[in-house]
Order: sequence, then structure tokens, then C-alpha cells
Amino acid sequence: MDSTPHGAAVTAAGFGVKGPRGWAFRNIDFTAGPGSLIAVQGPSGSGRTCLLLALTGRMKSAAGTAEVGGLPLPKKKAAVRSVTALAHVPGVAELDPALTVGEHLRERALLQGRFGGSLRALLRPRQERRAAARALVDTALTAAGLDLESLPKGIRTSVRDLERLEALRLSVALALIGGPRLLAVDDTDLKLSDGERAAAWKMLHGLAAAGTTVLAVCSEPPEGDEDVVLVRTGSRPEPASPEDAPGTPTATPDGPDATDTADTTDSKGGEAGEGSQGGPSGSDGTGSADSTPAGAPAADGHDDEEGAADALAETGRA
Repeated sequence: MDSTPHGAAVTAAGFGVKGPRGWAFRNIDFTAGPGSLIAVQGPSGSGRTCLLLALTGRMKSAAGTAEVGGLPLPKKKAAVRSVTALAHVPGVAELDPALTVGEHLRERALLQGRFGGSLRALLRPRQERRAAARALVDTALTAAGLDLESLPKGIRTSVRDLERLEALRLSVALALIGGPRLLAVDDTDLKLSDGERAAAWKMLHGLAAAGTTVLAVCSEPPEGDEDVVLVRTGSRPEPASPEDAPGTPTATPDGPDATDTADTTDSKGGEAGEGSQGGPSGSDGTGSADSTPAGAPAADGHDDEEGAADALAETGRA
């Protein structure tokens, strides 16, 4: 097992997820070391979010192999969930627009203290526990670059009143409270201006430089950035056999796996209550860590989009 204390190494070879009506994505191949910034690029509907969920143990793969921090997928899904966290994923890890920034932070710190810490930490005096929770929140906010004093009503600002970049920073901060080795962020650049997009990538670069491996879904990665491991989704090879044709039901994403029985660890970062947000995607696709341009959608891309939509629906996102 990977013994790196902070970021988790991530590898994938021929990795794929299949829904009831076809492939969400397949043939994903890349290698990223601990503390890497991994950009998953592709058009909406190309399987980006399915890949993010599969690599964090929230969706069961149907082809190939992958490892996160030395933990194989899908065999060790529960263990992978315990060392990963989600941010900006609607329907899975989503901000509540009716709550304030402070309410989100307090809820996440409470969950972390109750379920993410050791028994010894729970037995500490209340004052010590509160101080530790404040330190976790402050560290996460600093890392995400969210200045509470700059918000319209400070910590009492409602989520619905946040700018898009501020909401992204809050989502990331909430995920970081759990101290994940891999942080997965969906739709990083969704509806951001050029300046906001640059600020978002600067934040993610900073997190990776500090030791946390970051997996970020995007429409466009930073140009000319050699420090980014680029994974592309979007094109699909012809089926190698009738079993590979779209529409063939196979593995059920995000369902309990019989090989998970040896893993009793639950998600430290919060499997369903991560407290963050994002944008949906999903279709048939392939990807790699090289600079090969993304391929054009196949003629039967509609069937592939249905396959990805089905895979996401089984996680409760459709």
C-alpha cells in the first residue's frame, strides 16, 4: 500500500464504467504521483463526472484497473472513499442555498469531529474539541482562499448570495476539513470568467503543491501548464465484441460490492454529505494522460449519453 502521508498516487489502465444502456466512459489510462493536479477534460456528457465518482469509490467500474493510494478499485471502494473527498458535485456533494456559510462550516466540522476522528479525540474536553474544530475550519478556509470578511454578510452570508468562485472555494474548504489524500472537484470552470478560472486553477495548484492530490473536472485545462496531468474523455473506439456494444447491461455503479466486505471503513470525507457542489456529466469516452486531442463523438453518441445518464441515475443524481 502507498505509504505517502499526504497525497495519494492515482493510476488507471483500461478503466471504464458501464450503465444499463451503454458505456459511460472506457479505456482511461494515466499515472499521477502523490500531490499531482489531474485535469479531466471533455465536453459535457463525455463521462467526466462518472470518472470522478469511480476514482473516488462512489461508482463501480466495469472494465480495466485503477488504484488510489495503493488501494485497488473496485475491490477496495470503501477504503478509497475514506481517503477521498468530493467538492462541487450536485446531487452528491452539494451546497444548500438556504444555509449560510457558517452553518455549512459548523455542520461539516461537527460531522468530522463525530465520525472522522479517533475515539481518543471524542473523549477530550469540550473546549479542546472546539479549538481543534476551529483550527480545522480555519486551515481549510485558508487553503481554499475563502476570506469570510470579504463576503457580503461575513460568515452569515447565505450560499445563494455567493459568487460562483466563492461557492467553489466554500465547496473545496468543506471537503478539505476531512483531510483527504485525494480531493475531487467537479466542473471546476463552470460559468467562470477568465479571471475567475485563473483564480480557481491557482487555488487547486496550491492545494496540490501543499501535498493533496487534486482531481479536477473541467472544460478547458490551463494552457501550457506542464505540471498538470491531463486526462481526456470524449471519443470512443468501435466495440471489440458484441458484449461491448452500447445497451448491454453489466456492472451496477455505486452498488455494494461483494469484494468490499473486508472494508468496514466509511468515508472520512463524507460519501453523501460532503457539503459541496458541481455539474453533471456522463457519456461514453476514452482518455489518456497524453496530449492526444479529444476525439469527435461517435455517431451513436446519444446511446452513450443514455448509458452515462443511467450510471449517474443509480447514484441518485438524475
